[in-house]
Amino acid sequence: MSKVRTRFAPSPTGRMHVGNLRTALYAYLIAKHEDGDFVLRIEDTDQERYVEGALDIIYRTLEKTGLKHDEGPDMEGEYGPYVQSERNAQGLYLKYAKQLIEQGDAYYCFCDKERLDSLKRTVNGEEIVAYDKHCLHLSKEEIEANLAAGKPYVIRINMPTEGTTTFHDEIYGDITVDNSELDDMILIKSDGYPTYNFANVVDDHLQKITHVVRGNEYLSSAPKYNRLYEAFGWEVPVYVHCPLITNEEHKKLSKRSGHSSYEDLIEQGFVSEAVVNYVALLGWSPSDNTEIFSLEELVKAFDYHHISKSPAVFDIVKLKWMNSEYLKAMDFDRFYEMAKPYLEECITKDYDLKKIAALVKTRIEVFPDIKELVDFFEELPEYDTAMYAHKKMKTTEESSLEVLKELLPIFEEQEDYSNDALFERLKQYVAEKGCKNGYVMWPIRTAVSGKQNTPGGATEIMEIIGKEESLARIRKGIELLSK
Repeated sequence: MSKVRTRFAPSPTGRMHVGNLRTALYAYLIAKHEDGDFVLRIEDTDQERYVEGALDIIYRTLEKTGLKHDEGPDMEGEYGPYVQSERNAQGLYLKYAKQLIEQGDAYYCFCDKERLDSLKRTVNGEEIVAYDKHCLHLSKEEIEANLAAGKPYVIRINMPTEGTTTFHDEIYGDITVDNSELDDMILIKSDGYPTYNFANVVDDHLQKITHVVRGNEYLSSAPKYNRLYEAFGWEVPVYVHCPLITNEEHKKLSKRSGHSSYEDLIEQGFVSEAVVNYVALLGWSPSDNTEIFSLEELVKAFDYHHISKSPAVFDIVKLKWMNSEYLKAMDFDRFYEMAKPYLEECITKDYDLKKIAALVKTRIEVFPDIKELVDFFEELPEYDTAMYAHKKMKTTEESSLEVLKELLPIFEEQEDYSNDALFERLKQYVAEKGCKNGYVMWPIRTAVSGKQNTPGGATEIMEIIGKEESLARIRKGIELLSK
């Protein structure tokens, strides 16, 4: 078998949708699983939708996700250029369209907008134009006269109207359609650019692409592609159509969901590796139900025959869980670098941010969770003294007041405010008092944090905020409880 070659062919129209990222990932995994090539090609034939800066987004996203291409616009390769507008400038697509005209498989169409509008009909509430082959019957003289007069034209494929076309997809199996349903689609538009449908068939053949990965919304176009392959006498690639990605309400994942693109997710505090891992599982599952994969592990495990036909639900709760697993396993220095901007946003005092980062590392799902966990370091929040009463710790407001009053002079005398030294001193107090740890720790933690849940215990917090601030907060606790 020839070397496996796949391609990712995005249009530069903005941020990379999760569905596009999955297409890129699956194409990459299929190629790399077989030691093949992964090609990046830019499909910019739709000039109206082109967005400035979108090309940079594509490069940046592929780089950050680790999907390194072997050939593409930014490197030398024997099947270049890798940008469709550059290929078009070489007259490549027009050459192949004219070949089809000579074979009788395509024709010039000079119909104007008015005539095309008159062919519109509504099917299932959708307006469609089914072209009636009007220009197929023009004589050679009429065509030449129109071209000489500079009349605008498109080039259309001449689809058969009888019989059926069958194509095979690796996920959906054999699919047969009636040729009467196939429209004479446009190959070259009036602006001289090829349509997406035509250009990608020509490019896939010329760039020796063996496996074509795309969303299942393109299933209905596959017979048209096959008709082109047939007309040219080219080998049809292996088709892998991926299932739809929906939101929790089972509607197509749209920009309005707020997490439809890779960059949205990164801005929301997810890490790249978790996003890639999660996206891999949107429609594919390994044979052994493993869920956490590095990219290298995905390359080894990925078998496209295990892609599902059913729509994949984008579950943000599941992604958050996965992200938290990546944060727990992350090297601390890298975690600190990523967490630092979030810590600095809510803590301006001169505290050891590394110590605070260590406390939150295993307690957050995404980076923005940090703020709610650590805001008490900056300033003691207003809190209700009812928090001092805790059934499990057997504490009441009265017992908490007693503990704080007894501990205040001890903490005033204490010079060493390291976590270990404070903890040892408290253990001593607990032993003298003959009570449980929680009976003492709960009131102190409540006093120094003003919160029910905190990253780290009482003495870890006291070490970070220091002696002066710890004493001030404990005195405040005594004052509130004395009321």
